[in-house]
Amino acid sequence: MKQTKPYQNLRVDRNSIINLEKGKIPPQAIDLEEVVLGAMMIDKKGVDEVIDILNSEAFYKESHQYIFEAILSLFENSEPIDLLTVSSQLKKDNRLELAGGDFYLISLTQKVSSSAHIEFHARIILQKYIQRSLIKISNEIIEESYDETKDVFDLLDKAEAKLYDVTQGNIKKSSETAQSLVIQAKKKIEAISNKDGLSGIPSGFDKIDKLTSGWQESDLIIIAARPGMGKTALTLSMARNIAVNQNIPVGFFSLEMSSVQLITRLISSETGLSSEKLRTGRLEKHEWEQLNVKVKSLEKAPLFIDDSPSLSVFDLRAKARRLSSQHGIKLLIVDYLQLMTIGGNNKGGNREQEISTISRNLKALAKELSIPVIALSQLSRAVETRGGSKRPILSDLRESGAIEQDADIVSFIYRPEYYKIDEWDDDDRSSTDGQAELIVAKHRNGGLDNLRLKFIKELGRFENIDDFDSPYEFHSKMNAAANDDTFKPDPNQAFNLPDNSDLPF
Repeated sequence: MKQTKPYQNLRVDRNSIINLEKGKIPPQAIDLEEVVLGAMMIDKKGVDEVIDILNSEAFYKESHQYIFEAILSLFENSEPIDLLTVSSQLKKDNRLELAGGDFYLISLTQKVSSSAHIEFHARIILQKYIQRSLIKISNEIIEESYDETKDVFDLLDKAEAKLYDVTQGNIKKSSETAQSLVIQAKKKIEAISNKDGLSGIPSGFDKIDKLTSGWQESDLIIIAARPGMGKTALTLSMARNIAVNQNIPVGFFSLEMSSVQLITRLISSETGLSSEKLRTGRLEKHEWEQLNVKVKSLEKAPLFIDDSPSLSVFDLRAKARRLSSQHGIKLLIVDYLQLMTIGGNNKGGNREQEISTISRNLKALAKELSIPVIALSQLSRAVETRGGSKRPILSDLRESGAIEQDADIVSFIYRPEYYKIDEWDDDDRSSTDGQAELIVAKHRNGGLDNLRLKFIKELGRFENIDDFDSPYEFHSKMNAAANDDTFKPDPNQAFNLPDNSDLPF
């Protein structure tokens, strides 16, 4: 019987050969890896320039990873770095043979004569590593996307988290000289001096803006209070002042209320119609006209509301970046911090560690987009159980001291009438009716103060307290206007009417 030779019947497809020739290999720069490692062993300056740019995984060749880890270990222990010490460290780690032995280390030092251009070479190595990381992540996403048992939103969350890890771990900002920073600071000061008003984003509240000079870019502002104090009402009032009055784009992320509920509260604030009337729809004819006229300015406002529930910090960063690039938002509001999650497979340990991670990421987001980020926060029950004054203090921040550390401004909302306190504890013993206090307890770049605001509960709205100090003054002004023959109502002017009151015209 005739024996068949192995592979005798194997057909070699010409197209397969062509495809093999065009086969893909992961992005790499082996020659530059050799040059960089050699330069690090012959010149300490080279180590200083690239040690914070690269990590061991950035090297494609495994032996190069071992060599870099040995150099990094010596650097962290403040020991000399040269051919002999690196070889000794590799022996100590039982990795000398895996790294190629002494002969290979010698060959690396012979490839270079100095550490010139080492930073440039290191950044190319980093770019290749990022490309490999993106390829790996993309392949994992493709593989998991074919799995019908996977939840698509979990996949999106994982993908966002992995891409974020690549960015955070590898894109590092280099230090700047004092000269370049002084020039930048002078330009900013000149721009502020030529600009009328505030240097930051105006909140619409005179006392707050006087203290802060407006919300400053890159700042993380925490507004904390117990439930029912008006955290959402205050930030909605700010968002309305900024977006409607100043035409400045604002992003509002609500994890507690739906977007329709929020816009209904804004309509109530804008029209002077109580939330109860808007919920029931029982409006008089003139109130319908009032509604249709007053909401026009709100419709045109550059206010963007996102009510995604259980929003992860990675989702928030992705959405905020899109809002910044597409709509140019200048302020971001998050309501509220404790309802956020880390997302992905990241486990921050206990809840306190998770909140710490979230607050750090919010501060990083403010710096990345160069906009102020206002995050609302709950306070612990210690305020309720504490005897004496019910004014919140920094230690009342719920679940994490990291919030206090990361924030540039920490403020609290305090309404004495919530605790059945009728008079302020000041010299005048004035009435607390319809008033609130914004307590600025931490201000990294400014002073501290207790600022009083007017709170209209029926409309869920905060105002400057000097607008109308009492309902009597409000009615006096309205009656005077109604009896004035020259008075002509402006349909674009919002009058904040108390409940069950009619317009004077």
